[in-house]
Amino acid sequence: QVTLAESGGGLVQTGGSLRLSCAASGRTFSNYAVAWFRQAPGKEPEFVAAISNSGFTTDYVDSVKGRFTISRDNAQNTVYLQMNNLRPEDSGVYSCTAGAQRSVRLRLYDYRGQGTQVTVSS
Repeated sequence: QVTLAESGGGLVQTGGSLRLSCAASGRTFSNYAVAWFRQAPGKEPEFVAAISNSGFTTDYVDSVKGRFTISRDNAQNTVYLQMNNLRPEDSGVYSCTAGAQRSVRLRLYDYRGQGTQVTVSS
């Protein structure tokens, strides 16, 4: 069992930055790939970024490439999402997920946190 806890969300103006953290506890965190998904009201969850268990490989949805960076510190059991140049369309509840392999499909991840709210004002 892996428990995930997100933090770092908040309210920011367009063009601002936030750094989200996903802290893990339980089984060996370095065995798992981790991804961030976001969900806006009335919409389906959307893949944002993923990182391999080693941290060597990352994936991003096209709309955040060049603005967001996913990273991890396995010694601290934490994954980060640095978000720069934020836009109103980036708003939503951001959740981290963990699973055996990287995927853009939420249902392929075994564990998911409760999420943290990100609101970008125009």
